[in-house]
Order: sequence, then C-alpha cells, then structure tokens
Amino acid sequence: MRIVLTLLIVTLLTFSSDWAQAEPETSSIETATAVKLPDIKGKTVEVPVGASEKITVLCFLGTECPLARLYGPRLETLSHNFAKDVRFYAINSNIHDSLEEFAAYAEAYKLTFPCVKDYENKLADRMGAERTPEVIVLDQAGKVRYQGRIDDQYLPGIVKPEPTRSDLKIALEELAAGKEVSTPETKAVGCLIGKVFPEEITTDITYTKEIAPILQTHCVECHRQGEIGPFALTQYDEVVGWGEMLLEVIDEGRMPPWHANPKVGAFTNARRMSAEEINALKTWVHGGMPYGNAEDLPKPTSYVQGWQFKREPDLVFDMHRKPFAVPEEGIVEYQYFVVDPKFTEDTWVTGTQIVPGNRAVVHHCIVFVRPPDGKDFRGLGWIAGYVPGQRSVNMPEGYARKVPAGSQFVFQMHYTPNGIAQEDMTKMGLLVTDEKDVTHEVSTLVAINHDFEIPPHAADYAVNGDITNIPDRGELLAITPHMHYRGKSFQVTAKVNDSKELLLDVPAYDFNWQHVYELATPHPLASIEKLSFVSTFDNSEANPFNPNPEDYVTWGDQSSEEMAIAFFEVAYPLKESGETQKAKPKQEQAKDPERQKRVDAFVVDFFKRFDQNEDGEIKREELPLSMRRFAFKKLDRDDDGRLDNEEVKKLADSSGSI
Repeated sequence: MRIVLTLLIVTLLTFSSDWAQAEPETSSIETATAVKLPDIKGKTVEVPVGASEKITVLCFLGTECPLARLYGPRLETLSHNFAKDVRFYAINSNIHDSLEEFAAYAEAYKLTFPCVKDYENKLADRMGAERTPEVIVLDQAGKVRYQGRIDDQYLPGIVKPEPTRSDLKIALEELAAGKEVSTPETKAVGCLIGKVFPEEITTDITYTKEIAPILQTHCVECHRQGEIGPFALTQYDEVVGWGEMLLEVIDEGRMPPWHANPKVGAFTNARRMSAEEINALKTWVHGGMPYGNAEDLPKPTSYVQGWQFKREPDLVFDMHRKPFAVPEEGIVEYQYFVVDPKFTEDTWVTGTQIVPGNRAVVHHCIVFVRPPDGKDFRGLGWIAGYVPGQRSVNMPEGYARKVPAGSQFVFQMHYTPNGIAQEDMTKMGLLVTDEKDVTHEVSTLVAINHDFEIPPHAADYAVNGDITNIPDRGELLAITPHMHYRGKSFQVTAKVNDSKELLLDVPAYDFNWQHVYELATPHPLASIEKLSFVSTFDNSEANPFNPNPEDYVTWGDQSSEEMAIAFFEVAYPLKESGETQKAKPKQEQAKDPERQKRVDAFVVDFFKRFDQNEDGEIKREELPLSMRRFAFKKLDRDDDGRLDNEEVKKLADSSGSI
C-alpha cells in the first residue's frame, strides 16, 4: 500500500515540468528564503519564508476541515483589504488532500491568492504549523510576528454571532502601521494537519484486520459520502490522514458522540467505544498505521441511500414549494414552513425521517403536528426531527403516532451559514399503518421552565422543571433534554413510591448533539408520580460556547438565548390489558389546592412575561416567534386573535408541568 501511495505522489509531482521542479529538496528547505511549491493551476509558486517586499501571511488550510471551510471566505476578504502591504498564500499540507481537491476548495470559496500544495508537509514542519486553519505572519525581514487563529468566532461545534477579537486583522493593522504585534501568538483551533506517517512499523495491529471493523461499528454511519460527517472514513487512504485527529477527538470525548453518564441507566442507542477498541486505535496510529492483508477487510456495511427505512416511505412532503436561500454568513432566524398533507382521516405513523436538502447548512429541523381547532390531541405534537445525534425513527411493531384528520405539519428550520451562499429544500418521509394494527399510541410529553434569568458570569446556574400530570397507563420510552450553548449538565429523576430514581445524567451537555436517550427497558408510567429535571447553565467566560458572558440570559428561540426542556416519549396501550394498573387520584388532583396555586402562579407569570402593553390580553405579536407560529392557533381556543385568562389557565392545566 505504501508503494501505491509513493507512486501516486510521484505521478502528481511529474504531471508537468513545473510541478517536477516545484518540491524543494529536503536539505535546503530549512534554510531557503523562498520555497517552490506547485499551485492549483499547474504552475510553480515561490512562497516567501524569509525576507520579502511585503508582509507574508501563510494560511494552512484543509479541504474537509469544517473550520477551514468557514474561514476561507474571510481570508479572501482580508487579502483584499490588506492588498497594499500584505501577500496571502494558501497552503495545503494534508496527506489525504489531493491537489485537485484543493483546487475545488479554492474555487468553492473564491480564493484569488496563490494556493499551493505542500507535499510531505515539509513547509508545515518548518513553520511549526499543526492545524487547519492556522495562519503565520512574517514581516518584511522574514521574522514570524504572529501565529495562531484567524479570530475567535468559530471553534469546533461553536458559532458565535461575531468575533470578539479579530486576531489576524489586528496583527496586520499593527504591522502595517510599524507597531509591535500586541498578541503575537494564539492557539489555533480546527483539524490537525494530516502529515506523512512514520515509515517504521512497530505494531502488529493492522487497518484491514482490527481498525476497519472498529470504524465500521462506531464511525462510518456518519463519516461516509453524503452523510453528516465532514470527511469519510471508509478507505485506508482517507483514514491514515486523520489518525492523530481520531485520537484527539476520542480522548476529548467528542467522538463517538454520546453524553450520558455510563453509570446511570441503560440505553439501546448508546454510542461508546470500549477501552480495548480505543487502545487498539492508539497502538495502530502510534505504531505506523500499517495496512495489513486485503483479505482481512470486513465486508462493507450496506446503507440505504436517501432513506434509512427498510422500504420506500409511503408519504413524502417537501418543507415548501421552493428552496430557502441561506446567506454566506450571519445568524439566520428560525424559519417556519407550514405544510398541509390533506389528510381526510386520522393517519397512524410508524416511521419518520427528515432528509435535509443541504446538510452543510441545516443544523436542525423539527416537524410538529398542528391539529385542527378543537381536536382532541395528546402531547406536544412532535412527529419528526433531524438534529445532530438523531437519525430516522422506526417504531416497534404495533406502535404509532396519530395525526388527526385535517392536521398540518409545521417545519421548524435552523440554518447555520458556512461561508458560501446555499439553498435548501428539506423533506420528510413517513411510514404509515392501518389503525387496526396499532396497539400503542406514541406521544410526547414535555416538562418545561420558561421563567428564568441567568445572571452574567454565572458558572453554575440551575433551572428546575417537572411534570406531574402523568398518565395512569403506558410506558416511558425515551428522554430528550434540550438547552442551548450555555447548557452545562442535565439530570432527570422520577418520583416512584415516595423515592427518587435517577433516570438520566448528562454531566457534559453538548448543544451540537441532541440525543434521544432510548431506555433499554421502558419504565411503567403507572409507577411514576412525577418527572423532574435540573438543567445547569454556564454563563461564564470559561464556557467556550458562550456567545456573551455579559448577558442576562432568558428564554428564547435563538441559540444565543436559552431553553430548559425535557421531552418524554411515552406509549399508551389503546386497549385495556389484564395487568393491574395503579389508579391515579385524578379527581383529587383536580381539587388539589397546591396544584391550583401553581396554576394561578403560572397564569400570573405568563401575563407578566408576555402581556407587553398590560391590557389583560396577549396578542399573537406579543409572543415569542416559535409560540406565534406553532402554538398560538392551538392556544387561542375561541379563535379571536388573543389569549385571555381562561385560555392561559387551560394551557397550564394541559401542559402537564403544573
């Protein structure tokens, strides 16, 4: 395999006479003042690494690194803004990036400054570059004056509304003015440069026999062509360039993505590598990453293209009649699209999947059911979701969600611009079944707390919520916590027979992965008196995800605001079974004076928060965007365009959180 890779490199270097002369000799690169490298146009470019007429910016970039993609357009803008005094060079040192792939990257992000290939990462090694993106600034004398990040807006999994410090821009302004650089070094963030692996083999562990099966089990589901992973891990030539990066994300707990405490609960969809698998990967990477015998390769896992169902979906709905245009950058407000499926009778759904039209910019899509006015409907109305950490939903045999006749679907879309103007047309596929084949109706309950204000710089701020209106019959299937960028940890407990049982503990919550934690053993609802959660927030500077630690943070749709929610997937048997169920004191609950106090307090707080003109009524425009577009029609029971005291009381009674 190493012979094949060597021949490939030789072929690329000899494709033209210019390229054949481009790669510097090993003996001279350490002392050369300019390094000759092949560019994406088939020519040779001299990259200054010593004295030069202008300030030089060396930009180390990778074609598959998400942060390098985000920063490509910003580097192009800076190159124009400083064209008088500064010359930019884009350098690709990744072993797994071909020159053709780098050319495609440059074209996609409209880079007009020289883009060159650093074969065998010799220039990266000389300059001490480790990541993409990473920038190194040399003055006219060839002295390194700045090295590190471009600015602090983006981190792995983090998007701030705007940078709080534009490090590269400031450094260039200071140098152009003849000043010392105030901050000469910052920590570069992003992907490790995939460098040439060591020639010496010190391990018997091979890619074909041990490593490929591990990657198939834990990684390839997402890291393959057309899926959410930013690069593929299906071929040896791709994997070897990401060896050190694989170890880093595993050591940091970022991959495989799973955030539940392994000591609490058991979940059917847990993603965890064993200690033996992790040790095998480490030994292989540090031991030279040998390929092995091709006959040992496991049979490739087969995946359904487009849909993750076992058969084609029965119904498919586009989110809108035309694609939505996503801008190059900035914050895009949540978008809502209403689709009428024209159901003339109740429809029972056994499988759902959201397929983003453009995975590069769709952060999440959630689809709700909006039933017709006055229709009896259980739960929140959640029917499908595409968010990091969630896949298609295929329910057990006999389990289904009910969509009442006349209902509409509401698509909630969250877009994250990635540096290139894009379009998206997301769609939803459904599997349906006959009502006679349904034994359990699946629904979503919610515990929620709108009433909080996180103070500036609070590092450990707890928000509590609970739901006491638990159905007598059925079972708890899954739990989904939800917070935003300041979310720190999340715990869910059940009150069972006057004792507390911890059902879920997420000690390090990550907004980028919205997991549905599926209980390995469904919990009988009859035994649960109350479900409670504690969501803890970190609004301090120590939280790298924090948009602004100076803010007082309250409830809101945008990621820079916060939410405190626990979703509970439950299933109700449609027919009585012979099992003895615990009877809940529903009539007593209705007369419970403490509950009535909570309802009254909810109503007072609701009006305090949303009745902006204090006229005793809440109009649609006074509510947050998500409530206006999704919930208002359901809350406004008399359809008069406003919410009165009685309608808010009914909201409190039906919420299950009182």
